Amino acid sequence: MKLLALDTATEVCTVALSLDGEVLERSEPGGQHAECILPMVDALLAEAGLVLTQLDALAFGRGPGSFTGLRIGAGVAQGLAFGADLPVVPVSSLAALAQGQDATRVLAAFDARMQQVYWGAYVRNAQGIVEVQGAEGVFAPQGIPMPDGEGWVGVGPGWDAYQPALQQQLGRRLAAWRHTCLPQARHIAELGVAGFQSGDAV
Repeated sequence: MKLLALDTATEVCTVALSLDGEVLERSEPGGQHAECILPMVDALLAEAGLVLTQLDALAFGRGPGSFTGLRIGAGVAQGLAFGADLPVVPVSSLAALAQGQDATRVLAAFDARMQQVYWGAYVRNAQGIVEVQGAEGVFAPQGIPMPDGEGWVGVGPGWDAYQPALQQQLGRRLAAWRHTCLPQARHIAELGVAGFQSGDAV
């Protein structure tokens, strides 16, 4: 399967091309998503010797995240898909963050500002794909829903901003937390392929 994936939810813009499991990727820090995303797409397609209409689908990070970044990513994905008549798989940016971790149980958090976090708990299934437990939501760090069991790993900008409060709230459920983790398009691609095969494309 050939799938193009985009993520613009954070200050890093990433694009990946999944070709039957092999992944090509580009990333650009600095928040200049509007200027860099289409040249990155063109470069990946040129490297693979493909044109957009030869792909099977697109996937993009649907958020949560930066409003401006998400608007750019959604608009570019919609425009490319419309022009090439391709289906699109929306992928949670929190799930993509969790998918990128070498861990079975992941608590992903983005900083939602206003003393809140975007929050999701994910468990990796037998196929290596993370699945959300309960639902994603927006919570104060002191009011996050408690996941079942122990051995959870915390990741994401929300942890970087509110780690003491989150760690205190979770107590023994938390095994570790990792600094400076962001979602990447290669993990959007992994979830996008799985979503496409499950019938989640629109």
